[in-house]
Amino acid sequence: MIRRLELSDPDMVEQIWHLQHAAYRLEAAAIGLRHTPELPDTFESIAASTDLFFGWITDENEVRAAITIGQDDPKVIAIHRLMIHPEHLRQGFGKAMVRYIIQAYPNANCFVVYAGVRNAPAIRLYESLGFVAKETYKAALGIELIRMSRQNE
Repeated sequence: MIRRLELSDPDMVEQIWHLQHAAYRLEAAAIGLRHTPELPDTFESIAASTDLFFGWITDENEVRAAITIGQDDPKVIAIHRLMIHPEHLRQGFGKAMVRYIIQAYPNANCFVVYAGVRNAPAIRLYESLGFVAKETYKAALGIELIRMSRQNE
């Protein structure tokens, strides 16, 4: 079941931190990083985040996947993170999480996401949900990112 994650719950924050690190290692490998830089997030920074966190939670209250969004503009939803536990890849969690956000924000005009150009599975996922490539650019460490967006009907 997908639900909003409460960042006031220390156990939930710890699960998010562990999920993020596990997913990040796979992302780094997918985009060709030889050295994986440390993620800056701590338990405290996650708990204090202004992003909204949603997760796929089991009956045992374990997080299998999570998505975070930011909304600086009420009509634009920015997907900041999509994290799937490595043991649960290719099981539909990513698609379900993005669909959930799209359906939860019917008044948004646009959804935006960034992905590594070399992360073909992520790009295919977003394209399958109506996202279109808009631009590519070099980010930190020389990583090439693609900005994709989806207009609401």
